[in-house]
Amino acid sequence: MPFDTGKPEMSVEEFRLLRDFVYGHCGILVRDDMKFVMQRRLWPRLEVLGLTDFSSYYRYLRFDAQRRAELETAIEALTTHETYFFREPRQLKAFSEEVLPRLERRNARTKRLRIWSAGCSSGEEAYTVAMLLKDSGRFDGWDVEVHGTDISRRVLAVARQGEYGPSALRATAPDKIARYFDHVGPTRVRVRDDIRAWVSFGHQNLQDPEAGLLVSRMDAVFCRNVMIYFDTPARQRVLRHIYDKMVPGGYLLLGHSENLINLSADFELVHLRSDLVYRKPELGGGLAP
Repeated sequence: MPFDTGKPEMSVEEFRLLRDFVYGHCGILVRDDMKFVMQRRLWPRLEVLGLTDFSSYYRYLRFDAQRRAELETAIEALTTHETYFFREPRQLKAFSEEVLPRLERRNARTKRLRIWSAGCSSGEEAYTVAMLLKDSGRFDGWDVEVHGTDISRRVLAVARQGEYGPSALRATAPDKIARYFDHVGPTRVRVRDDIRAWVSFGHQNLQDPEAGLLVSRMDAVFCRNVMIYFDTPARQRVLRHIYDKMVPGGYLLLGHSENLINLSADFELVHLRSDLVYRKPELGGGLAP
């Protein structure tokens, strides 16, 4: 149906084809009750590509020479990237006051620290972690890297630019804004260079361990509010991938609404004073300090 006479309806069969194709690529599960959401979010893509129905769009994703770029665009349209600086402060407090001292002791000999922000979206979480490291005063002079990854190249471009508006700063204390941002406009700020020097970003599909390989093993992994997009098998694949990328004794921090029940027995639960986190056991089964 041409766009000048109305937008095309997505049939149940078209929805199933597109849903399964997206799931097969990246593990993102579009629930059965989200057919109209998928239809609404993909309508603009049909218009841009000059396609008149979703069957044509499915064939485009499968066979066109530009299919990989279009698939990334479709996934961006189907996912949200809601995040902001200093999100979930109780967990960040536990990370700063209890996890970081442990990592400092563990890595005192090498003075090297690697932290992964998996599903980092537009970079607020990765920069927040770098600011916490700087606040702690424990890692000045160390070889530090906070590595953020995401499947969306669009949000990674925002992350690399490091400029944000008021919404991203809604939970950031004024003293931290003054310390870690430069004003670049009436309502916009840019992360300062000393923080940016500790942070890098890269493209990665968490369902594809061979894509976007991380060179280093990670001392801590933030994977917060990412697995909500996946079903149980896809979550289990992501957790195995994360486990393989962590050092023994490394820490895993999930969103507060997430846990590993019925997903993985590979991690041990660590009770901190103000929060719970997960940890990859030490080799030989001993508990990390």
